[in-house]
Amino acid sequence: KLLCFTALMSDPPTTDAGDELESYSSLGLTVPYSQKDNAKFPKVLLLLSAYLDKIVKENEELLDSSKIKESTTIFHGQRVPELSIKLYAERIFKYAQCSPSCFVLGLIYMERYLQQPNIYMTSFSVHRLLITSVVVAAKFIDDS
Repeated sequence: KLLCFTALMSDPPTTDAGDELESYSSLGLTVPYSQKDNAKFPKVLLLLSAYLDKIVKENEELLDSSKIKESTTIFHGQRVPELSIKLYAERIFKYAQCSPSCFVLGLIYMERYLQQPNIYMTSFSVHRLLITSVVVAAKFIDDS
């Protein structure tokens, strides 16, 4: 399914990502973000977080309404993190300084992991799956 979002574009960002982020902005791949530092983030983060929120909601509804037993994995936390998936993805982008393509590849890694039987992404596991998959993707894509 294709998720569509509209966003208003403003001036090119002035962040540490520099030229690369400006080229993303010129292509319309960033959206304004006004909570802190007036920084800009690629649209892929908004799309990714919306997609992950939807999958988590669907999986939790499925697990609540049926007798499906979820396997506890190494990615499951003891409690649900307070930070939303969107804010968590933005923090990863801001502090890890990885390219937006790492988030796309990270999603592919997550989808492949979730193909195993009785493995479901829930609010207890989504944050850890996200950071792990993005770090592995960054090692593959961004490291020279």
